[in-house]
Amino acid sequence: MKKTIIDAFEHSVSTFPDNTFLLEKIGKEWTRTTYRETQCEVYRLGAGLQALGVKPHDNMALLSEGRNLWIISELAMFYAGAVNVPLSIKLEEAGDLLFRLEHSECRYIIVSGNQLRKIRGIIAKLPKVERVIVLDKQSEYEPKEVFVGDVMHKGDEFLEKNGLEKFLSVGRAIENDTLATITYTSGTTADPKGVCLTHRNYTANVEQCLSRIHIDDKWRTLIILPLDHCFAHVCGFYCMMERGASCATVQVGRTPMETLKNIPVNIKEIAPDFILSVPALAKSFKKNIEGGIQKQGKTAVRLFEWGKAVRQCYFGESNLDGKGLRWLLRPLVWLFDQILFNKVRAGFGGRMRFFVGGGALLDKDLQHFYIGIGLPMFQGYGLSEATPVISTNTSYCYRFGSSGRLVEPIEVRICDSNGKTLPQGEMGEIVVKGENVMAGYWKNPEATADTIKDGWLYTGDLGYMSHEGLLYVKGRFKSLLISSDGEKYSPEGIEESLVQHCEAIEQIMLYNNQSPITSALIVPAKDKLKKMGFDLTTEQGRRDALQEIDKEIRQFLKGGAFYGQFPERWLPGTFAVLSEPFSEQNHMINSTMKLVRPKVEQIYKERLEYVYTSEGRKIDNPLNLSALG
Repeated sequence: MKKTIIDAFEHSVSTFPDNTFLLEKIGKEWTRTTYRETQCEVYRLGAGLQALGVKPHDNMALLSEGRNLWIISELAMFYAGAVNVPLSIKLEEAGDLLFRLEHSECRYIIVSGNQLRKIRGIIAKLPKVERVIVLDKQSEYEPKEVFVGDVMHKGDEFLEKNGLEKFLSVGRAIENDTLATITYTSGTTADPKGVCLTHRNYTANVEQCLSRIHIDDKWRTLIILPLDHCFAHVCGFYCMMERGASCATVQVGRTPMETLKNIPVNIKEIAPDFILSVPALAKSFKKNIEGGIQKQGKTAVRLFEWGKAVRQCYFGESNLDGKGLRWLLRPLVWLFDQILFNKVRAGFGGRMRFFVGGGALLDKDLQHFYIGIGLPMFQGYGLSEATPVISTNTSYCYRFGSSGRLVEPIEVRICDSNGKTLPQGEMGEIVVKGENVMAGYWKNPEATADTIKDGWLYTGDLGYMSHEGLLYVKGRFKSLLISSDGEKYSPEGIEESLVQHCEAIEQIMLYNNQSPITSALIVPAKDKLKKMGFDLTTEQGRRDALQEIDKEIRQFLKGGAFYGQFPERWLPGTFAVLSEPFSEQNHMINSTMKLVRPKVEQIYKERLEYVYTSEGRKIDNPLNLSALG
């Protein structure tokens, strides 16, 4: 059956013409755009692109903050037969942005006013680019630049001259296997790769998502993730579009920080039914909630903690277990909702049903916190190569620590390093097959052949299927710690727990490449160490601070408060303290806040060798002392 994104959009417009599709705040007012009005704007821009000379299969880049015109631009590209190359606004012109634009062979670029300087800085190096369409009016335009309003006027003229049918014929010629987007990976391994996703990849994954999460045309969401994210693409607006629901974007500020500050304000104004989140945002929301309670005094804090504990006990870690005597707590749950948690949830608009978490693994403490206040956070799992959703917890079926039930239809196998399928409960590489699996990597047949074999996508992630039919994702299959005897272990859960329980550690990466002991690269929490009384301006103060870091790590060893959580051989027996944090700017963290391990290992190759020397094994070695200075 033919079902492209255009087919899906046309069906939604005909079914829900007067429903609000897009919500955007400019100034102090939110504007609502219906499905029919969105279609009109898409036709105008799509016809304008055809008038500019955009041809089927042309690649077009889109570099903009989330807004109505982002979504309208992508749909317009499809009506012109083009392929969207969505780009992160976090990319800078030197290197990363230029690489993607050159590698994807883009002929056209659509860019917001805020991002225009980046394109102007590299346009001379992009001779294949014919036009740059600017979404915000400028006082002056450089060669190749044109205002989007003028392109729409060209579209009006094109439609008047050629008729609607000629315009629509281009979009109708698109097939299921026609490329829709080239989405570049954020690079957890080596150079970013262009993930080629077809129209059917998208519509199939929408159908799969809706097999797990039930949305109706009264729902609305605020998309707080960047729209170039595959997760935001599918769950943020294509799932909503399929059901005739509404999606809003965060009000764009003059600076990235101002946009970030608009998020809690916009959430309260929009009152979404659900929000897509990542752990970093969830932790920020948690901090704000707890800060607000603390300002109300000790009594409020005690009441909050008591009520949270009651809710956590009542709901437990899963709705797959019987409640037993916990049902006796139901009146207390109701009471705490009335006197406290309804007010907390009002800060999220009062309609919020749940968060859906993607990206890095969610820690269970975070999930406990949110179910304790009545805003459950459900972990999902996916990757761009799977368009992206593979599984998710939902209000109908959840268990903390798992990534939930598989979407349907999809096939999943757990394989060992030789590709052999493992029995239920055994840990191995997660391998999937379905209509959501990408067409391949752009101009990279070798990587495609390594990743897709006989239609099966080898995710590179480590996990297992439980007897309950739940998928558990434990980390990266290809970034395992490997001991001297060949045993393998995933580092992510240990790293997360160390950062959570060790006040002196800001960031950490464990390392073991067939060594007798595991080592670690540690970014110290210098501000916290100073608050703890360590004077980092003196050598003795730095020595004492290093002892504190070591003492906190030893909490996980025999006799410590957290002993038994992890096998001791995988806990750091030696460590290197770093002077610079892992960040997106130095390319050691990607846009989904995951460590780019090969990059970190490459940059700190000498330090990783040094920690295994007799001098480097000493905690207060000269390099550690220097890094704390």
